[in-house]
Amino acid sequence: MKRFALTAAVGTTVLVAALSTAASATATPSASARHSQRVCTAAPVGYAACNARVVVDSTGKPAVTGTPSGKSPADIQSAYKLSPTAGAATTVAIVDAYNDPTAAADLGVYRTQFGLPACTTASGCLRIVNQSGGSSLPRTNAGWATEISLDLDMVSASCPACKILLVEANSASFANLGAAVDYAATQGVAAISNSYGGSDSGPNSAYNHPGIAITASSGDAGYGVESPASFSTVIAVGGTSLTKAANTRGWTETAWSGAGSGCSTLNPKPSFQTTVTQCSGKAIADVSAVADPQTGVSVYDSTNYQGRSGWQVYGGTSASSPIIASVYAMGGNLSGYPAAHTWATSSGLFDVTSGSNGSCPTAVWCTAGTGWDGPTGLGTPNGTTSF
Repeated sequence: MKRFALTAAVGTTVLVAALSTAASATATPSASARHSQRVCTAAPVGYAACNARVVVDSTGKPAVTGTPSGKSPADIQSAYKLSPTAGAATTVAIVDAYNDPTAAADLGVYRTQFGLPACTTASGCLRIVNQSGGSSLPRTNAGWATEISLDLDMVSASCPACKILLVEANSASFANLGAAVDYAATQGVAAISNSYGGSDSGPNSAYNHPGIAITASSGDAGYGVESPASFSTVIAVGGTSLTKAANTRGWTETAWSGAGSGCSTLNPKPSFQTTVTQCSGKAIADVSAVADPQTGVSVYDSTNYQGRSGWQVYGGTSASSPIIASVYAMGGNLSGYPAAHTWATSSGLFDVTSGSNGSCPTAVWCTAGTGWDGPTGLGTPNGTTSF
């Protein structure tokens, strides 16, 4: 519980900093001046909080613009060398808590804005169900609704050809979220993304489905461990800062200071992780993608979170988890535990070698370097060969 208390304190500090610079802040902060805050409150034991962070303006509320100002699908595809036509025969599942009543409409705005093919409930490309597959959806929660918008948009950005299954749990309890994961696993999906986390806990069979890439956010409070990312059967997704660069790739990445990492003391080390982690239990993370709100992604949301609707900029490992789930769906190497293929083919990744998410007993757990490290795992996608 101390991790989440710290997260709340950090969020408060960020908000105070934003208010103190009101005279110079604008409604659309530049990337170098962006402040962000988490959209879900801290979770008690047995529950999870979403890991989305929204860029805020000088009033401390989500900064809304008339047109997108964060990274676009073209940026995500360029940075990670992804084909916009891959994954046509696959479905990515998104598991979140509560209902987003504008999910389908907001997704339509996002995909139209960026020239992506339509993905609607009428066509069957998008399905929205409750945790048992029914049509009676749970109550609305504005914070989690923005998380859903972020997740749907990131699947669309990474894999425009993929179908999407959104499973909405009745609440943010691990019992209900786990039931939603179990249902999703019966629906022929290639990957299941979980953009949330709670206190590290022991193994959970709901997140154990060989043949499906189950991803989870590593957390947004810096060095420290969350579940479900800490489960041995889950692909823990860390976070980076992603910026354009005048190099061969066209982009550069460093470890995001907010990305979670570390070693679980409650979950065993999976067979695919090597001794390089220096952990006796499950090491976090396995892989990573953009998560820093300072270099964040464009999201369209109209659920009126904190009285704001429209184009916003989001970050958090809530962004990186659905991106990585989508890349696994496109890559198709899903036999057994898909992370094993990634660990065996890490040469197909961009290695992130600089940046840190705090201080820790063993440097590799919190400081990026050559090869595996805690905040960024083995690296970020360079196409789909490692997925």
